[in-house]
Amino acid sequence: MMELKSGLSAFVTGGASGIGKALCIALAQKGIYVTVVDFSEERGKEVAALLQKQNIKSQSGLKVPSAIFVKCDASNKGEVAAAFEKHVEVYGGLDICINCAGIATSVPFFKDQTDGSRSWRHAINVNLVAVIDCTHRAIKIMESANKPGVIINLSSSAGLYPMISDPIYSASKGGVAMFTRSLTPYKRKGIRVNALCPEFIRTDMGEKIPPRLIDIMGGYIPMDTLIQGAFELITDESKAGACLWITNRRGLEYWPTPAEEAKYLLPSSKMRKRISSTVPITTAVQIPRSFEKVIVHTLSHDFRSATSIIRAPLKLPIESGHVLLKIIYAGVNASDVNFSSGSYFSGSKEEIRSRLPFNAGFEGVGLIAAVGDGVKNLKVGTPAAIMTFGAYAEFVMVPSKHILPVARPDPEVVAMLTSGLTASISLEKAAQMESGKTVLVTAAAGGTGQFAVQLAKLAGNKVVATCGGKDKAMLLRDLGVDRVIDYKQETIKNVLKKEFPKGVDIVYESVGGDMFDLCFNALAVYGRMVVIGMISQYQGDDGWKPRNYTGLCEKLLAKSQTVAGFFLPQYAHLWQQHLDNLVHLFSVGKLKVAVEPKSFVGVQSVADAVEYLHSGKSVGKVVVCIDPSFSQQSAKL
Repeated sequence: MMELKSGLSAFVTGGASGIGKALCIALAQKGIYVTVVDFSEERGKEVAALLQKQNIKSQSGLKVPSAIFVKCDASNKGEVAAAFEKHVEVYGGLDICINCAGIATSVPFFKDQTDGSRSWRHAINVNLVAVIDCTHRAIKIMESANKPGVIINLSSSAGLYPMISDPIYSASKGGVAMFTRSLTPYKRKGIRVNALCPEFIRTDMGEKIPPRLIDIMGGYIPMDTLIQGAFELITDESKAGACLWITNRRGLEYWPTPAEEAKYLLPSSKMRKRISSTVPITTAVQIPRSFEKVIVHTLSHDFRSATSIIRAPLKLPIESGHVLLKIIYAGVNASDVNFSSGSYFSGSKEEIRSRLPFNAGFEGVGLIAAVGDGVKNLKVGTPAAIMTFGAYAEFVMVPSKHILPVARPDPEVVAMLTSGLTASISLEKAAQMESGKTVLVTAAAGGTGQFAVQLAKLAGNKVVATCGGKDKAMLLRDLGVDRVIDYKQETIKNVLKKEFPKGVDIVYESVGGDMFDLCFNALAVYGRMVVIGMISQYQGDDGWKPRNYTGLCEKLLAKSQTVAGFFLPQYAHLWQQHLDNLVHLFSVGKLKVAVEPKSFVGVQSVADAVEYLHSGKSVGKVVVCIDPSFSQQSAKL
């Protein structure tokens, strides 16, 4: 991690105004020497004087000035070379280079009747060619000193998607983004080049944008948010070739997402490379003659009485097109009792009973133990996840199309499957979540609730969460929830009525029953409510008994509201895309995954784990360790 501290030096083009000026000030406040580079001598000297005055106490006694100004036209390679020479002469080296200088075209492209030499050609020279020149010179200085360094190039959201009002600006900023992303090899020398891609910020250039467009984009980006992004790119040594997209709608988000990246990667696949480098491929997965698994032998919401453990023969060779997966961890879900009661199967009770026994368990992670004929790109020893029936077992055989490649077979990955994917996909598709909204999540400290609150926060929303108990409330506060309502300490209805009189915009609901009524009545005009479950109605003598919601249609009509159901199996085409994104967020530290600390080991503990989840005591995702011998020798994801 590069620490922002006194003694480092930074070279900032376009440093006399706007984003450049703000970054110069922010760096100086950290005690960093700054060279302010700009075409405007008057404003540049003012900024340098401001920085010197700001640091007069912290920098007292030093032999070099805390800031200097160099007049420079960024599109003039001679002046750029002289500016870098001056910086090195004064500060002896270069740690941080930020290329901020940029302009809009002076004449709209659609109206330009000239050869472009004073309009679009000049804009490209300043916005793109100068960035390439400055980046090249900064790299050479850092290489010659054999010291690590960071270069940040100011691209724009217009470099990630079209800006119709100024295609030249969009083209030049797109060039900056692609140029930056192509420089990852320098990371091997300790030099990281990254790009900032903000939407509109209130600067001299930004204030020329039509107010209507600013409103559509969710308003101006706060300068503090941009500075936060810049400092993240400087300090985080895992970032090289990264483009940090900054919006009010989605907050800080790296582009491309893993899903977008997968669209252009060659068949060798970055995911499989990451897997092979994380867990060595081994052919030493022992395949026994038989294995244990949990089956449903009778229909009941009482999971323990409905299931039993049997030993089944392991048939070899593997069927063509199939994969044998050794399960390491299996995930426990509230809906396990719906499965054991036959609620997820169509037909009469008699027809469903005729299909018994069922293989129980929805999700698991492990290692591929064997592959059948015709299976390509999957090798023995590869970590993988499944989301098909039969995960409560030591081994399971599935068609290869159901295999989801993962980085490691860890419990955190299990949590990302049914629980994480439900939150990620439903908030995007059913809730149509934007930023700047108030989002209410029920049962928020559970397996899926923990993902919902974090994804809502990452999208730039205010999050309200319900839970029962101090430990759960503590977890939710640690996850960044704005308002935690512990129903054991206060009344949810009263809190919502008093603190959110206009209602909440989105509800992520998994409890059902009275909680559904309470949350629906707290929904704002245009509000959207997503029902992903109803755990309070899953058990009991009556089973999954439908409830009557009197007046539901009238209430929906009166406030233009939406209630949407979400069932994960119907979105299987999005599983890998969203799983990759969750793993990415986790790996960069933007997502935390809470796993219930209570240990459940072996298939014989599955019923205990299901009952524990329904007891309401669990915090985070409940997971069963099917094979403790692997978990004891493996590191976390």
